[in-house]
Amino acid sequence: MNHDTYADNYIRSILTSVRTIAIVGASANETRPSYFVLKYLAQKGYEVYAINPGHAGRTIADRPVYATLADVPVPIDMVDVFRAAEHVGPVVDEAIAVGAKVVWMQLGIRNDEAADRAEAAGLQVVMNRCPKIEYGRLSGEISWAGVNSRQLSAKRPVRREGFQRLGIARPGPGPRED
Repeated sequence: MNHDTYADNYIRSILTSVRTIAIVGASANETRPSYFVLKYLAQKGYEVYAINPGHAGRTIADRPVYATLADVPVPIDMVDVFRAAEHVGPVVDEAIAVGAKVVWMQLGIRNDEAADRAEAAGLQVVMNRCPKIEYGRLSGEISWAGVNSRQLSAKRPVRREGFQRLGIARPGPGPRED
């Protein structure tokens, strides 16, 4: 796969199919991007788990924190990586081991070798993108904030629970029990 550019349908299919997301490198510092990405994705209806060995057993943004992906008590659909590129390899290996479906490397993070291993194991890979930004762009949510979403419409986004214009009410298969 060409990781220099992604089709909107590829990103949309990931965001609409995953239900559980592990944020590796989640920070308890409210000013860090990993904190507000975790909080945003949880508010959009995803089950989000923070992975940070230094904060294991605590909570970040009211979400449980685990030391490793293997410690998360539910199957993980997507691993969102907030670690430097040179540290992505072991995270990808752990994502493969726990049966994740997607490895998503945050803005500024690219590791082609790790991506090749993940794809060889059957995982989808996104590099140098942010799921919070992509969700907002594809739903039309951030276009009203002056950001070029590449989604043209004369209508304001319809407010409803979960995804706005991504075509589903909530992420993942079937209704969720809250």
